[in-house]
Amino acid sequence: MVRPDVEIVVARYKEDVSWLDETDFPAVIYDKGGDLVEMGDKRSILLPNIGREAHTYFYHILKKYPNFPEYTIFLQGDPFFHMDKLTVEEFFDLADEKMAKKVKFFGFAWFKLRCDRLGRPHEMNDPAKKGKWKGWGKDIPVGDVFEKLFKRTSPEQFIANAPTGNFIVAKERILARPRSFYENAFQLVLDDPQDENNTGHAFERLWQIIFNGSTRINPIE
Repeated sequence: MVRPDVEIVVARYKEDVSWLDETDFPAVIYDKGGDLVEMGDKRSILLPNIGREAHTYFYHILKKYPNFPEYTIFLQGDPFFHMDKLTVEEFFDLADEKMAKKVKFFGFAWFKLRCDRLGRPHEMNDPAKKGKWKGWGKDIPVGDVFEKLFKRTSPEQFIANAPTGNFIVAKERILARPRSFYENAFQLVLDDPQDENNTGHAFERLWQIIFNGSTRINPIE
């Protein structure tokens, strides 16, 4: 039975997303790999391979605004690597639990991440990842992106509880910010399409602030 109160948004490159067959949650797959096999009732939309998952998520929000279901689950193409070995069934049970408890925002990563304005500590200079994107070896402009989003001085520290870009958020939290806010965020991503300045990585440390539902911003909560 299809549920009208939730929608899954998947930011896919070339990952196997057949795990979506294990849920009756409505889903839209934003495909940046161009090789997605048709998946029954799961919709797919082809997007250019730019801006990491932040580009996908803001594209979806702007396309849908303000007509969201009660909950949206934003996921990468292979999210389970970051979920402490949860099975697909366990993940969807967890999502159901959070919705039943009326949780407004929840990051599915098994860890939280504390960082400074430059995203430190980070592994952006990991030799194994050299050449995978143009921003390799650079810091992450968390503070700079924060200031461009919220028009105020950045704090010195952040605690990210959705650092892998996999989270569930209630409709009211998305709508707590005007469409213009998301237009600005989307433009920041478009201005760094190949993540040369690590803008996409910065958003991974800011989701909990974007969707905190409050005009009072406390990044370390």
